[in-house]
This record gives sequence, structure tokens and C-alpha cells, in this order.
Amino acid sequence: MKDTALSAIHTALGAKMVPFAGYNMPVSYQGINIEHETVRENVGVFDVSHMGEFFVTGPNALALIQRVCSNDAAKLVDGQAQYSCFPNEDGGVVDDLIVYRLEIEKYLLVVNASNIDKDWAWINAHNTMGAELKNSSENYSLLAIQGPKAIEAMQSLTSEDLAAIKFYTFKVNNFAGIDDVIISATGYTGSGGFEIYCKNTDALQIWSKVLEAGKDWGIKPIGLAARDTLRLEMGYCLYGNDIDDTTSPLEAGLSWITKFNKDFVNSKALKQEKERGVTKTLVAFELTQRGIPRQGYDILNNQGETIGVVTSGTMSPSMNKGIGLGYVPVELKEVGSQIQIQIRKKTIPATIVKLPFYKK
Repeated sequence: MKDTALSAIHTALGAKMVPFAGYNMPVSYQGINIEHETVRENVGVFDVSHMGEFFVTGPNALALIQRVCSNDAAKLVDGQAQYSCFPNEDGGVVDDLIVYRLEIEKYLLVVNASNIDKDWAWINAHNTMGAELKNSSENYSLLAIQGPKAIEAMQSLTSEDLAAIKFYTFKVNNFAGIDDVIISATGYTGSGGFEIYCKNTDALQIWSKVLEAGKDWGIKPIGLAARDTLRLEMGYCLYGNDIDDTTSPLEAGLSWITKFNKDFVNSKALKQEKERGVTKTLVAFELTQRGIPRQGYDILNNQGETIGVVTSGTMSPSMNKGIGLGYVPVELKEVGSQIQIQIRKKTIPATIVKLPFYKK
């Protein structure tokens, strides 16, 4: 089990530590609901240093990214980020990721922790154009400072105007006394904030200064459990739950990052799928009675027939009701459609709703 540069700090702070994607990670400190509310109302900081970082450089960097990614990275300019995915050759998804354009011939790909080795092998296998690749996952730390108070709480740590960094753009500047830090207006919570990329050797200084700077704004360290409830309230896909090697990006509602103005892995088959239409699709639902949907629970129609499966589910801390995502036949995707969730020996009625669950 690997540690991040901050694992000892989390233990000292009393975090409950769990194995996650091969790393020893903090799942919670004070409890999911408290931590969730902190991010929705104020500001919290996550250690998500288990994520993977690949640098793609050289004159053929863009050509490789265009080949392996579904989105159109040619649209990026320096300082922009883009959500994308690696399609596989069977109609599914190898991983979802964020592409950062640092310079015209220098990109950073940020991938999921559980898929680092798989993704590294995948991108190398398709690097027939000779782009320069470097896996820096073991050398970088990533802190997510999330919440509506993030800008004012963190402004004292940098000369960069944080309010001027627009969503899915980034700056490279001094932060918390450390030079060349990536300050990215991205995140997985839907409550605004930044993701901070730094070298492992600088992580402790940045973590400490972030907590000190955020004291007056009620900052707290936040664990992975609240990260999951926050992302689910927004309807953000989680790899391994809502998307995987068997789910099409079109079925998962990711047609907006699947651009057919270029050739990429399996693009012809995915274009044909788009033209003929998918037969199942990922939907969001809310329980209309008390209950908590969980991954793997069956989804039933009103005749009691199994029609799908819950891919993500929880009790929403913000709304105090059971919410979830799952795949159903496309004819049931309309908002307001009625389904049922099999929770142990009970069937609980649910309604298909429009994302996000949480409205600010």
C-alpha cells in the first residue's frame, strides 16, 4: 500500500484511513455530512494525490492526444483544460481524464488512480507517432481546495488573481511560497474552487499554509467519502461505477466530449452507434420514499421486471433523500418516468430527474 506525501498528516489529524486504488487514503475526518456541508457552504481541502499525471511533449504530442482521446484537444490554447475519455476498441471506456495544455507542445493528462498502469500501457501502445511520454504520477501531489469561499480564503497565498481564473482554465504561478504550481479552476464537487498540482516535496508546506489561510473561512480537511457524495449530487461519472470498459461514452451521456470531426480509437463504430441510437442510457433518479440506493441494486419497471442496475447511489446530505445513477432502457430516460429500486426485500419507488440533483 502506497502513501501520499501527506498520509502521516492525515493520520495525525485523526482521519479514518482506508486502502483506495493502492494508496492509503483518508476516507473521513469528522464525518461525511459535516465534511460535505463544509464544502457546499464554505471551503474544504482534499488530498487527492493518488491521481495519475502523464506529461506528453514534443511536436507529435497533440497528434497522440487526438488519437487516444474522444474530445477535440486541438481547440485548447495554453492555460486551458478539457474533460475527455480514452475510448477502447470495443465500444467502452478505458478511463476518463482531464487534458491540460501547458504549452503548444506540452500537455498534462490527469487520470484516475485505479487506472494509472492501464492508462500508461494504453497510451504507450498507441504512440506510433513518437510523442515524448513521462509518467510523473509518483512525483506529484494534488490538493483540491473546493467550496464557494475558496477564492477569498486562498487569495493571500498567491499573487495570481484567483477570481480571474475561469472554470476549466489554469495558471502556473507561485502558491503558498512555492514556485511553478499549477492552479487549476477545476474540481469534482460542483461548489467551485481549485486543484493545486505540486511536487511531493512541496505538498506539506502547501497543505499547512492552505489550512492556515482558510481558518477564518471555516476550512476543514475533507475525506474521500464526502468527495463521493459531492460528485454524485452533481451527477459526475465515477470510473468503475458509472463508466467502465463495457459502457459506451454515448450511453453514459458523454456525447458532449465525443467529437467526430477527427479520427480517434473506435471513432467509426461510436459514430455508427450515435447514428442508430443507443438502447440503454445512464439516468439520474430520486427515491420518493425513505431508502438508500447502492451500487449493484436492481432497477425495476412498474411491472416488477428487472431493467437495469444502480451504478452509484447514496443518501444525499444536501437534500436528505436517496439519489442515484443507473442504466435503463432508453425509452425510460424521460424526466418524470417512474421506476423502482430493489433495496434488499423492498421495492422503493423512484422518479427519473434532471441533473444535477443539487441546485445551488
